[in-house]
Amino acid sequence: MDWEDVRIFLEVARTEKLSEAAKRLRINASTISRRLHRLEAGLEVQLFERGPEGHQLTSQGQLLLATARKMEQQALTAGEILQGLGEERIGSVRIGSTEGFGSFFIAPKLTEFCRLHPRLVVELLPMPRFVKLTRHEADMAVSIERPRHTSLVVTKLCDYRLQLYATQAYLDQAPALETLEDLNHHRLIGYIDELMFTDQLNYMDRLLPDAQPAFRSTSVVAQYTMARAGLGVAILPCFLAQEAPELQALLPDQLGLTRSFWLAAQPERKRLARVEAVWQELKRLAEVHRGLLLGEPESHQ
Repeated sequence: MDWEDVRIFLEVARTEKLSEAAKRLRINASTISRRLHRLEAGLEVQLFERGPEGHQLTSQGQLLLATARKMEQQALTAGEILQGLGEERIGSVRIGSTEGFGSFFIAPKLTEFCRLHPRLVVELLPMPRFVKLTRHEADMAVSIERPRHTSLVVTKLCDYRLQLYATQAYLDQAPALETLEDLNHHRLIGYIDELMFTDQLNYMDRLLPDAQPAFRSTSVVAQYTMARAGLGVAILPCFLAQEAPELQALLPDQLGLTRSFWLAAQPERKRLARVEAVWQELKRLAEVHRGLLLGEPESHQ
């Protein structure tokens, strides 16, 4: 099997469109189509269903995809080791992360590490969805669910706590808030139910099934911003809310949710010195700032 044909197959499988694959590979679309047909002829199977919406993998294509990804990863890692990059803290390391944790914990806490390693470039992808390591979107990923893919190296990074928050300005003009039931009479800020990428974010429905949020967003940062602006009450991670002194924790004895962050990487990537260095630094930072993550007073950190 020709490696170039496999590389083309992988890119079409990822993009599902010949035109997109052609742009990424800098090969014209007709050449890509011809190489795919040649690969299928050589293997005597159909790898894609071709239609107006693009190229969709067949069951045989899915089988080849798993093998092709391993080939690609091994080729990338071997190339870096041969160039001497695998044993040094040189190059780039891409971290995929949940939006709030990436922007409000990883980015500020990783500053000193970046200063100490000027030849190592950290690329941070904070986004409200799971990062796909098997598609090489990142070298490692922080998620709020334990990854199910058995080929990954996975470790629990830390626990973190969430609480109810609002500004005093909002509370001064809102109804009394002494119990969780009182929240039914307040303006609530939460997620868009049908667009949540994980059930781990479904706090509001479980606690207040009859509540009608005044503002919804797929972004926890947008929810945080609206809570800071005094719109209403939001359930926020403590490490995020503590960035805003105007936000007050509400009903701490009645509501306190604990969730976990998980750290994962492909084993071939984790073996690279620069990736391992960032991996260990994230674990160290999570331990050092355990109090912040759990909403404890700063003196406990």
